[in-house]
Amino acid sequence: MVLDIQSLPVWLNIALFLLAAAIVWAAGTRLARYADLISERTSLGRAFVGLVFLAAATSAPEIATTLTGAAIGNAPLAVNNIFGGIVLQTAILAIADRVSGSDALTHFIGKSVLLLQGLLLVVLLAVALAGSGAGDVHGPLGLGVWPALLFALYFLSLYLLRRYQGEERWKPVDMPEDTSSDQASEKMREGYDDWSNRRVYFAFGAGGLVVLVAGTAIARTGDALAGQTGLGGSFVGATLVALATSLPEVSTTVAAARLGAYSLAVSNIFGSNLLMPALLFPADLVDRSGPVTHAMDASASLGAATGIVVTAIYLVGIIERRDRSVAGIGLDSAAVVIVYLGSLVGLYLLR
Repeated sequence: MVLDIQSLPVWLNIALFLLAAAIVWAAGTRLARYADLISERTSLGRAFVGLVFLAAATSAPEIATTLTGAAIGNAPLAVNNIFGGIVLQTAILAIADRVSGSDALTHFIGKSVLLLQGLLLVVLLAVALAGSGAGDVHGPLGLGVWPALLFALYFLSLYLLRRYQGEERWKPVDMPEDTSSDQASEKMREGYDDWSNRRVYFAFGAGGLVVLVAGTAIARTGDALAGQTGLGGSFVGATLVALATSLPEVSTTVAAARLGAYSLAVSNIFGSNLLMPALLFPADLVDRSGPVTHAMDASASLGAATGIVVTAIYLVGIIERRDRSVAGIGLDSAAVVIVYLGSLVGLYLLR
């Protein structure tokens, strides 16, 4: 017998929503450590592990909620979870900036591959906006052309980033002396020296699976709350659901920043965000009502455009690398917080 979430009282759906969010948080806190172990035991590099392994695992709730939302016929919830999540997850870097110390977070970022990640994310978001504005057409099997294009561009991005990872053609000068990244890696690996590679991979996969199951619960209770509260799927998807499914990114990014693994923290956010537009394609596979891009309403377009803005702000910060801060965070983080809060106001007015 399948539990009918829609028939449950509001207070119980809220309780289930919070319980699933707590499970997502608890599982997500371990994923950063397992990802660092994988980067240490392979030749993939910490930034690439953050881009692929950690980003994919911490994005499991977004994958679950997007597919579940599309499957139950609530495409606006799925689409707004994608683009609202990108803005929210980028704003998480402001929290990481706060816990990393008195210096601006981007002052310590010296890997140009992170710039490439951010630029490729801007390209994917721009393509998504173009698809929304131009309208979609049915391709093979009734799928939309734009989601398929975004899916292909995501894997092309991974290919470009993997190639660039091993041969960065330029590096910043006058980097601050900082050994905290190595110290952070050592702290993250404490207590795991006797773990075999098989055990590490199993623990990483199990943690991702737990997050996936909890993310499905978040999608179903979020869909119910959207109707019960009258806020609508677009607003709930871009705010409450996006917040709950972003908890792994919060826990892993903040944990990495607190330990000084700044590249892992930024790569986790940019990598997770890079995956998000590509999720339109699997959502299209399970939603047979038509191309899922038709569900990109004004709220989703606002989220995509805001995602470009906040990503660009951090790209400027990484390039400029000025150690200027306000209220304990860098000027770029402060600007991102302001833009994020402004987008919430806009989403509320568009609901």
